[in-house]
Amino acid sequence: MNKYTYECTNCKSEYSPEFIESNFHYLCPKCGLAEKNMPLKGVLNIKYDYKLISQNLNSKTFLNFESGKPWLYPQLWPINFDNIHESILKKLILPNNNLLNYTIDKNSFFVLDETRNPTLSYKDRASLLVALKAIELGITEIAAASTGNAGSSLAGICARLGLTSHIYVPKNIPQAKRIQIEAYGANLVVVDGDYDMAFDKCLEDSKTNNWYNRNTAYNPLTIEGKKSSAFDIFIQTNGNVPDVIFVPVGDGVIISGIYKGFNELLKLGWIKELPELIGVQSKNSDAVVRYFEENKFIYKPATTIADSISAGAPRNLYLAIEAIRSSKGMAISVSDESILLNQKEFNKATGILCEPSSAATYAGYKNLLLENKLKDKSVLLLITGNGLKDIESLKA
Repeated sequence: MNKYTYECTNCKSEYSPEFIESNFHYLCPKCGLAEKNMPLKGVLNIKYDYKLISQNLNSKTFLNFESGKPWLYPQLWPINFDNIHESILKKLILPNNNLLNYTIDKNSFFVLDETRNPTLSYKDRASLLVALKAIELGITEIAAASTGNAGSSLAGICARLGLTSHIYVPKNIPQAKRIQIEAYGANLVVVDGDYDMAFDKCLEDSKTNNWYNRNTAYNPLTIEGKKSSAFDIFIQTNGNVPDVIFVPVGDGVIISGIYKGFNELLKLGWIKELPELIGVQSKNSDAVVRYFEENKFIYKPATTIADSISAGAPRNLYLAIEAIRSSKGMAISVSDESILLNQKEFNKATGILCEPSSAATYAGYKNLLLENKLKDKSVLLLITGNGLKDIESLKA
């Protein structure tokens, strides 16, 4: 098993895995803070000895791995896969051929189609790693707050592995996602409020009941799990990573996870530069865009139809901003009307049924095309959720 440490992204204090994991610390023990309607402070980052890894693993060998099976390269994960039976890992395999190419109106782009994951969303990448860590630690109950996809993901992964899940959702969750969560047998708690309220309630009950918590960014394994798409993109493009990647942004964990994955490839010397990461939000849930432009956070309730990226207080705001700025990318917003219009166009043109949050990436992509900001650049759109998770948007 590869050695790793936890480092606070705020005060830079370092901790051993034994200290963090045996004491169930999620944020930095010194400066970590989870305040209501505020981004998290003291989020923990998992670090590896990249020099040692590069001495024992090269890019040629890595590119021969099958994507969708992160345990094939255990050096880059905080899990001891030797102690996890192969039968468990087989239940968590992700699609290995989900990088597709399309041309619409003479403009070509790649799509990473996450709608075919075990529970039909990108959130499975985080849930499977959290669940594996729970198994490693001897934990049988996991809780998570969600606008839908993270909840259905954890519920489904737990059902596959015989674990118990407790899912906290806002009252306006799409019915299809609620049904999916209930179908997996999760203990569902519907909060009379928004996602930010569900997040806080989940933290309180997890501490009271000693449940392992999967809340996005709060548990550093969620960021770690979401970096796996960077490795899958690297493998499926044979090392020819796209110049620009459009990512839907709510809490900011997906974009920070992808950034971490590509940054690790950069540290290993396997890529020469980072792809530009374009964070796309709804104008009705645009805290990351506002922080990117003004460098300050002011809480504003989110009201977007794209529930998967609805977050008035993005919990991973600061790392999301770091990902965008360090990759020389940008944060942009699109209207809900544009999201729905482009959802229909994208579905018809590609045959991929996406939900509104994913359609936001296509809408943002088209806006930058019109502004001539993508000339001579290869582009990838991250499609994070299946349209069947929100059938009401398809009726609009």
